[in-house]
Amino acid sequence: MRRMLSRAVLIAAATATITALTTAQDTKPAMVYEMRVYYATPGKLEALHARFRDHTTRLFEKHGLTNVGYFVPVGDNPENKLVYFIAAPSKEARDQAFKNFAADPAWKKVVAESEKDGPLVSKITSRFLTPTDYSPPLKIEKSREERVFELRTYTATKGNLGHLNDRFKNHTLKLFEKHGMTNIVYWNVLKGQKDDDRMLIYLLAHKSPEAAAKSFAAFRQDPAWLAARQASEEKAGGSLTEPQGGVVSEFLKPTDYSPLK
Repeated sequence: MRRMLSRAVLIAAATATITALTTAQDTKPAMVYEMRVYYATPGKLEALHARFRDHTTRLFEKHGLTNVGYFVPVGDNPENKLVYFIAAPSKEARDQAFKNFAADPAWKKVVAESEKDGPLVSKITSRFLTPTDYSPPLKIEKSREERVFELRTYTATKGNLGHLNDRFKNHTLKLFEKHGMTNIVYWNVLKGQKDDDRMLIYLLAHKSPEAAAKSFAAFRQDPAWLAARQASEEKAGGSLTEPQGGVVSEFLKPTDYSPLK
C-alpha cells in the first residue's frame, strides 16, 4: 500500500511539474520586433550597406539583438530606403541593448570612420511590433528559391482591429496560402505604442511581384473570401480598414547580408 501511495505521489508531483513548465512556456512573453527604416543621405546608400554588412549586424548580435531581415524596395529607390527588422526578448531588453550598442567603443570607431565625409543617414523611423496570436512562427532562413517580400500595412477603422485580426486568423491566412502566397509573419503594434489599437503589419513572400499580382487577383475573386469579407463587415458595421491609406503595400528584396531571404 505504501509503495502504491508513494508511486501515486511521484506521478502527481511529476504531473504538476510538467503542468507548471507548460504553463510557464505558454505565458512566456513574445519577442518584441522593431521595424526601422533608414533614409540614406544621397549617394551614401552603398556606404550604409557596407557599414551594416561589415559592422552593425555583428555588433547588434554582440549586444543581444537578433538580426531578422534587411531589405530595400524592389525597383527604383528614390528615397534611398533601407528597411530592416530586429528582435529582442522585451522592449526593456531592446532599450538596454541599444544603449550598450551606442556606447560600444567599436561602434564609435565605426561611426567616426564611416562618417568622416558626412553622415550616412538623413532620417530614421521606428515602430515596435509584437506577433499576433495567429502569426506563424517567424523562421529566419534563406529560401532555396529567389523570392520577394511584400510588406503590407493595414490601418483599421475605429474599434475594428479585433475584427480585422479575427478575419485574418479565421480566413485570410488560409486563403493566401491557397492562392500561392507564403505567410511569413503578422504583427500588431506593441501595446503602449502609438497606433497600437489600429495597425496590422505583415510580411508575405512571393516568387515575384507579377506572381503576387496573379495570386491577389485570384484571392479577391474567391467566393470564400467574398463571403468572409461580407460577413466580417456586416458584423463590424462597415469596412474594417480606413478608406484612404488603409492598406499600403511595398515590395522589398533582401540585401546580400539579410538573414531572412
